[in-house]
Amino acid sequence: MSTSKPNMSDLGQSLYAMAEQLIALENRLKELEKGKTKVAFGTMLEKGGVHGSFKTDVTLAYNKVFTNIGGAYDSSTGVFTAPFAGVYYFTFFYQAAKKDTKLELFKNSQVVVRTSEEKASYDTNDSGGNAVVLQLKERDEVYLRMAANCEIWAGDHHTSFSGCWKHLSEFIDSH
Repeated sequence: MSTSKPNMSDLGQSLYAMAEQLIALENRLKELEKGKTKVAFGTMLEKGGVHGSFKTDVTLAYNKVFTNIGGAYDSSTGVFTAPFAGVYYFTFFYQAAKKDTKLELFKNSQVVVRTSEEKASYDTNDSGGNAVVLQLKERDEVYLRMAANCEIWAGDHHTSFSGCWKHLSEFIDSH
């Protein structure tokens, strides 16, 4: 058996070359993510007028999809599934109908933000909404639920839900 010592100069050069390759690969990955991985959706709830009230809470499936870059929004379920980890921005707006309104945005099964409107006899026409920036993991789900015994106006372009994604590296690189 040979017990010769490795040449430290050769090891140092090899380590330096591997570090350069790793940096080059990281930079290439960032460029690919910026250029090809885009996620954005814009939807409208257009069901011909008053939507609700229901006996239980319901997930709102926004049926008119304007934009669905990346295909992460499912209009049949109303669920957005994060295809990538990153920072996402969501907005939702509604037009109230004749009963109370309470909408909640969920991340997985947890309420993140909400908006509500309690109807009064003198108050005939209100709208509301909310927005939030969320850090999501791949496969996290985001959706809107309307509380039981509530209703919204689902016509004439009043009730919408949208979101978009930005990779965390873009926030880190710019600050």
